[in-house]
Amino acid sequence: MPVNALTHVQRNSSNGFSLLLLNLEEYYFEQHTAHHIQPKGTHKERRVRGSLKICSKSVIFEPDENSQPIIKIPLRDCLKIGKHGENGASRHFAKAKSGGISLLFSQVFFIKEHNIVAPYKIERGRMEYVFELDVPGKVEDVVETLLQLHRASCLDKLGDQTAMITAILQSRLARTSFDKNRFQNVSEKLHMECKAEMVTPLVTNPGHVCITDTTLYFQPLNGYPKPVVQITLQDICRIYKRRHGLMPLGLEVFCTENDLCSDIYLKFYDPQDRDELYFYIATYLEHHVAERTAERYTLQWQRGHLSNYQYLLHLNNLADRSCNDLSQYPVFPWVISDYCSSELDLSNPGTFRDLGKPVGALNKERLERLLARYQEMPEPKFMYGSHYSSPGYVLFYLVRIAPEHMLCLQNGRFDNADRMFNSIAETWKNCLDGATDFKELIPEFYGDDVSFLVNSLKLDLGKRQGGQMVDDVELPPWARSPEDFLQKSKEALESNYVSEHLHEWIDLVFGYKQKGSEAVGAHNVFHPLTYEGGVDLNRIEDPDEKVAMLTQILEFGQTPKQLFVTPHPQRITEKFKSLPQTSCDNVSISDSPGEESFEDLTEESKKLAWNNIAKLQLHEQHKLHKKAVTGIAVSCNGSSVFTTSQDYTLKMFSTESKMLQRSISFSDLALSSCLLLPGDATVISSSWDNNVYFYSIAFGRSQGTLMGHQDAVSKICWHDNRLYSASWDSTVKVWSSVPAEMTGTKRHQFDLLAELEHDVSVDTISLNAASTLLVSGTKEGTVTIWDLTTATILHQIPCHSGTVYDTAFSPDSRHVLSTGEDSCVNVIDVQTGMLISSMTSDKPQRCFIWDGNTVLSGSQSGELLVWDLLGGKLCERIQGHKGAVTCIWMNEQCSSIITGGEDRKIMFWKLQY
Repeated sequence: MPVNALTHVQRNSSNGFSLLLLNLEEYYFEQHTAHHIQPKGTHKERRVRGSLKICSKSVIFEPDENSQPIIKIPLRDCLKIGKHGENGASRHFAKAKSGGISLLFSQVFFIKEHNIVAPYKIERGRMEYVFELDVPGKVEDVVETLLQLHRASCLDKLGDQTAMITAILQSRLARTSFDKNRFQNVSEKLHMECKAEMVTPLVTNPGHVCITDTTLYFQPLNGYPKPVVQITLQDICRIYKRRHGLMPLGLEVFCTENDLCSDIYLKFYDPQDRDELYFYIATYLEHHVAERTAERYTLQWQRGHLSNYQYLLHLNNLADRSCNDLSQYPVFPWVISDYCSSELDLSNPGTFRDLGKPVGALNKERLERLLARYQEMPEPKFMYGSHYSSPGYVLFYLVRIAPEHMLCLQNGRFDNADRMFNSIAETWKNCLDGATDFKELIPEFYGDDVSFLVNSLKLDLGKRQGGQMVDDVELPPWARSPEDFLQKSKEALESNYVSEHLHEWIDLVFGYKQKGSEAVGAHNVFHPLTYEGGVDLNRIEDPDEKVAMLTQILEFGQTPKQLFVTPHPQRITEKFKSLPQTSCDNVSISDSPGEESFEDLTEESKKLAWNNIAKLQLHEQHKLHKKAVTGIAVSCNGSSVFTTSQDYTLKMFSTESKMLQRSISFSDLALSSCLLLPGDATVISSSWDNNVYFYSIAFGRSQGTLMGHQDAVSKICWHDNRLYSASWDSTVKVWSSVPAEMTGTKRHQFDLLAELEHDVSVDTISLNAASTLLVSGTKEGTVTIWDLTTATILHQIPCHSGTVYDTAFSPDSRHVLSTGEDSCVNVIDVQTGMLISSMTSDKPQRCFIWDGNTVLSGSQSGELLVWDLLGGKLCERIQGHKGAVTCIWMNEQCSSIITGGEDRKIMFWKLQY
């Protein structure tokens, strides 16, 4: 795992000055080389060389010598600011010089003496310091700036202070612009330039953003920590829009795929600037990077292509959580509940926390007390007065690697020693029992860097009541070392138990149990200010109230942006797979060599075929019909191909002689689909004349007609002596077949078992492998999943605008794929009915086959398209028919494919690999 953003800032600022020495929401404007003149009696002065930094709320002097402390003088504590020697000031200083600035003040902070990070030392009382600038001509300008900032700091109302400092900042930004000499190449073309702030934990640094045709630049107004930050557009992997301070002003840029930390986080002053920059980068990346959606990651995670850790990281990113924003730091769950045993048993469910409950509901007695208070509370009610993630909680865990952040957050102090992060077991116990402690974990608990558990900086974090100093974090008995603790935590997060239950925690934090009645039912209700949209800052007119409200929200903690509004699907683990599937870690589906037989080889050959599906080559083609082909069925031995068409005919084609053998006409209306019954003796065709026709291949004659519908029959399926027929009369009917004896005299007879009612015409149906589920698609874009054992609806998903052209279950029955008139290719989770992936093509996809991960679809354009569902992208276009591909068939070994099209042809395709 990469170095955390906090650690990165900490290590960069380990020597001397850093922006963390400023107050929260304070800006660093400029610096000047200077001497601090210290009076020693009446005859001698000591001159300390360093740099004087002018900030919006303070003056900071950083001496060149590390042994000397950094001096911070709050402007609000200044009694007098002026040129040295004016108005009788500075009488204590024997050698007056014209380049001096005199500050008379009542309070000063001494920081990082001998370059040791420790609580700030405070000295109070009337004092005077003189700072002599190397360039005397700048004294008047600096004094004028300090007086202006001093007036802002002394305003009574916080809102007025903020407004004045903002005006000063904007004035400075307006007087400067990006230095074009910083371009990497003289041929770069400028696209846009605007004002913005670079955001790091607890710090925002104002400056200018500039983007060219090759590079994104940020130039800090103060030149700190370096004159310019640059990111080559070609290196960008991901970009995210962010809420910052509850406003749509943030943009975060990543140059890596799975890292926790971004390369730059920018906060803009105008949402339009943010959106324009985002659009420009997104357009540049369009052909390089697929758009990231929660649903796409869900599909990858479900099918085992993302670990639980990676998936949670992606969800945090999509929900506006960032390592650069401590008020929205990534949140991860406690998963282990056993911190007492000498051995950690990950096969025992009792080892784990109940992921279906928020931390506040894990202790029954505490929950009862909280609920009693909740019942008596006036609206708006909430169960928990503190959050599961806040800047204070994040730094509670990370104080050992980010002590300067903790000092910044807590005005130069560490927390009480007994309240520090002293022990994993203690912290867990307090989260279970504490009246106001409901915090979850951070990603570092499942990473590789143990430094947050070890006091390697030898910080003096205080002495506990028992007399022991706060040092390394005390680990559970089952952890032999910090490395072992993290390794076992990672194993727990990726364990079967957590994989099977993680969706329950996702429902609470990112999903449908985050808000509303579901949150109430799940005992998951936090203070209203923690939710997105809980308050509209733009409607608060009083600037004081606005600043106070924003401060409260940022410090209190924020609930992630809601990503899911329906129950989250469960991960597909071995325990829940309905058909034998190879796991991502183990190729064999059988532990016993004796059981590894033809089935394994077939599975392997199918996997190989789908891996090479883009290498399809056209083998032969034949024009059999006078109108569009609508259905294809093939005999078991592959010698006969049956096709139906809008030209009213069923045709039988011999693959051996390459000749048309039969042409049968049942009706004066189009035939819509066909299938072969087991044994290859009978072929069934559905027709727009409301009927289903049975044709005996052996006897070459019609064997019966099922007049089962009141409008066109659009699709038929068959399994285990049952016929399933879909119709434009808004029904799908399930028929039980009484098999005919193959004498040519007896007819098939059918009993109606069930009628599945729809609101509009049904255009397509499909069965799962076990024929326990049926999926239907209608002309108005609704996909419905039916439980055939009870003839009831499991889910009804309006996921297309316009007709649903084709639907099919994945081989493991966990997902349904649908294509429609709106050119969308959608994946639906069968368990929850959630739409977990949606891709769009330039033309509608009329038909398809798929293996759960890869789709081969027939397009309206006549091409065959290969889609990578897990990658969320179109991989290949294969030239095929002239006019739409209307039907597609694949053999069991996945090596041969036949397509039919509007061009009246059938095409035979072979895999070449």
